[in-house]
Amino acid sequence: MSIPARVAIVGGAGKVARRLIPILLHRDHEVIALARREEQLGALADLGAIARHLDIEAADEPDFAAVLGGCDAVVFAAGGGPDGNASRKRTVDLEGSLKAQAGAKLRGIKRFVQVSAMGVDAEPDPERGDVWTAYVYAKREADAALRSSGLAWTILRPGALTDGPGTGCIAIGDKVQPYSIPRVDVAQTIASCISRPRTAGHQWEIVTGPEPIGTILDQLTKDAARA
Repeated sequence: MSIPARVAIVGGAGKVARRLIPILLHRDHEVIALARREEQLGALADLGAIARHLDIEAADEPDFAAVLGGCDAVVFAAGGGPDGNASRKRTVDLEGSLKAQAGAKLRGIKRFVQVSAMGVDAEPDPERGDVWTAYVYAKREADAALRSSGLAWTILRPGALTDGPGTGCIAIGDKVQPYSIPRVDVAQTIASCISRPRTAGHQWEIVTGPEPIGTILDQLTKDAARA
């Protein structure tokens, strides 16, 4: 599998995506950022991305395929988070991912990196309310669908997201101790996975930790290749 040259970001106006765009550009990728509002498209173009209109909830699978034209990889970084409207957890976090996966297949795009959330395989705490429950189920189902999609997928499940400065270092594994992580370090991890084809087929939880991102990804994929 070659390293993608043109990367599409679904949810291109999100907080992780806006940190990811300059990282990918610095690594000589071309970035297609997808968003639904005109002011978002203008801001994404100002960051150096090629901005394309996509309303995740209103679009169908052919619409997704249309805006993914010419791309080599897809990053699904859309989602409203565990607050807000419960119904949008399905229409954005789950159905958006399913349509992005289908659009990628229609375009013959294999590489797909998805930003999920830590702990969504556990049953949600009912005391946290219906929105949290909907969020957990949406993320869980989207991840399960991607794992069985036939795409060259990587799923990253970060801990609590912060807007603080990045450290460039993480703890990563199938399961890690719950903790927080700056969004910029999530973005760095996404970019590092895109440039490492051997990260395909892996699902990892990530939080701030002791290991440089590139170093630990190289070690994990090297160990997996030996297994």
